[in-house]
Formats: sequence, C-alpha cells, structure tokens
Amino acid sequence: MRFINSIILSSLTVVILASCTSNNAQVAPTAQKQDTIVRKIKDTISIVAVGDIMLGSAFPSKVNLPPDDAVNSFQAVDSLLKGDIVFGNLEGCFLNSGSSNKCNGINPNNCYAFRMPERYAGIYKKAGFNVLSIANNHVGDFDTRGRKNTARILDSLQIHYAGQLNKPFEIFEKDSVKYAFCAFAPNENTVSIKNIDSAKALVARLKTMADIVIVSFHGGGEGARFEHVTKKTEIFYNENRGNVYAFAHGVIDAGADVVLGHGPHVTRAVEVYKNKFIAYSLGNFCTYGMFSLKGWNGFAPLLQLKINAKGDFLYADVVSVKQDKINRLTLDENHNAFNRIKQLTDIDFTGHPLQFENNKITVKN
Repeated sequence: MRFINSIILSSLTVVILASCTSNNAQVAPTAQKQDTIVRKIKDTISIVAVGDIMLGSAFPSKVNLPPDDAVNSFQAVDSLLKGDIVFGNLEGCFLNSGSSNKCNGINPNNCYAFRMPERYAGIYKKAGFNVLSIANNHVGDFDTRGRKNTARILDSLQIHYAGQLNKPFEIFEKDSVKYAFCAFAPNENTVSIKNIDSAKALVARLKTMADIVIVSFHGGGEGARFEHVTKKTEIFYNENRGNVYAFAHGVIDAGADVVLGHGPHVTRAVEVYKNKFIAYSLGNFCTYGMFSLKGWNGFAPLLQLKINAKGDFLYADVVSVKQDKINRLTLDENHNAFNRIKQLTDIDFTGHPLQFENNKITVKN
C-alpha cells in the first residue's frame, strides 16, 4: 500500500509541476514570489456554493427529462447565483447517447445512471456556475466516453472543474485573485478522499501556487440516516465513503481556505476550523428525475459565503430552497435548511463558536 501511495503522490507531483510550468512559463521563482507580495487582491471574496445538481437524464428514456427541457431549472434562484465563485457538484455526465455498464443485468428503470443531454451544459453556464466538481459516483456512469465528453464540453464553456485522476485540480485567476480548486471522492477514477496524506500533499503544493485554495469532497453515507458528522470512517452499502471530518481538518491544516462537501443528499452541519469554513454536506440542490426528495432530502442551502483576502471566514448568508416532483426547485420561506444546519451544528459540534441568526452564520464576538 505504501508503494501505491508513493506512486499516487509522485503522479500528482508531476501533474502539479507540469501545470505550474505551463501556467507560469519563463517566470523565475523569485519573480513569482515578488508577484505574490506586490499584487493586492480584493479584501472580500464572494463564494456561492450549492450541492448536487442533475437537471434530467435521457437514460434509460426521455421520461426522466423535465417538461421544459431544463431551461427553467434555476429560475427561482437566478438572482442569487452571483459571486466571484459559483460552485456546485455535477452529479452526472453530459452525453447525448449510450448505455451504462453499471446497469448490466439490472432493470434500467431501477438503475441510477445519469446522462444529461449535452445542451444542458449551457444552462449551467447561463445560470452563473463557473466551478464544478466532477469527483463523485455519477460522472463516470457512462465510463470514459462520458467523462471525456463532459470535460470537453466544460472546457468549451470555460467552466472550471476538477476531481478525476486526469484532472485532480485547476488553477485560474479572476479579478486579480489566483484560485486553486481540487475535488475528492471515494469512487473509481476520482482523486481519493480516503488517502488524506495524498490530499494534504496536493493542497500544500497548490497553496504555494494560489491565493485561495478551495477543496470539494463527495463523501459520507447517503440519506436521512446519515445527517450527522460522525468523525469516523463512514460505511454505506459496504463501501468506505471516507472520514469527512478527518479529511476536512487535514486539508485545512495543509492550506485549504474553504471546504465544500456533498454526497449524503441531505444537509449536514457546518464548522469553522482555524478560521476556515467547512460545509459537510450541501444536499440536493437541483436534482430532477430519480432522486428521492422525501423528508430532508428535499431541502438544501444555497450558501453565500464571504471570506477575506487571507481566506478566513467572515460570514455566510443561507438561502433555504426546497424541491418536489411537481414544483421542482423553489425558495423555502420556512428556512428549513438554515434551521437544520443550526440544529445539526449544535449537536455535532457542541460548544462551537458560531452564531445562527436571521439566516446568517457568523462567529460570536
């Protein structure tokens, strides 16, 4: 196992160095360091973050596509998806045709394989999403063809993404701020959430190359029975889904500024650790078709997070949304997601320093 981990670390180092070389060609290390010192970045950075997004799958039939062809998917929140970073988890691939090997021997109607029509990618772009995680258990539903096509389309739309073994991270600049984004999951072809040492090594290297490092993870058990952050390795259907608490703390120790979690399909607690913000699960944000929306699965937060130039947490506004099979994504006037985050944070992180009031999260004075 040590040998395998060594290979993974070596591979990531090669990829990182290659990216660094391509992004900073003919720039001496001293010049890069001086650039970091001289350059003044904005005082407040706005990050909008949501959880799982899958706008409708044409597999196994078009019955799982929305009647408006998904064009109104984000209508209820259009004015809210605005920030320096607008992040979500892409739960599925963009592909117009093909069958999934994961459905071999299974009734396709009972197989959860998500293939969004390629034209749906433009809906994400138009809505304002500029960073997407592709580290999860559904981007690979249609194997290499689906993964490559998804990457091609996201590249063409200039949407930043990461999380597969061949794309563990991305570095980009916006409004004078250099960002590094990386994503992790326990699934095949993803950068592993289970190898925390490798994750820390990657994050530490990225921190030398960027002002703000954003880490995303897909981890933990799924459904209402898995609302809590157990601080232990979570097993779901005999699969190791990682220790999300140890992972989040580990990557922050290594230099991460924000950690955004998804995967359980329900909202989980939040935490501020070493002045850095962690969302342990952002739930089902916009998921059409075969997703269960019963109970807490139907409520989710839209986080409007503010951090300073050092990546330290300032505050977060929480817009609660809800979904059902008829009305789809709408605003929740009862603020269930916000209230649930408060309840779960009080239970899972007793004595925490956070204050929850008027749909805002702040640190107590």
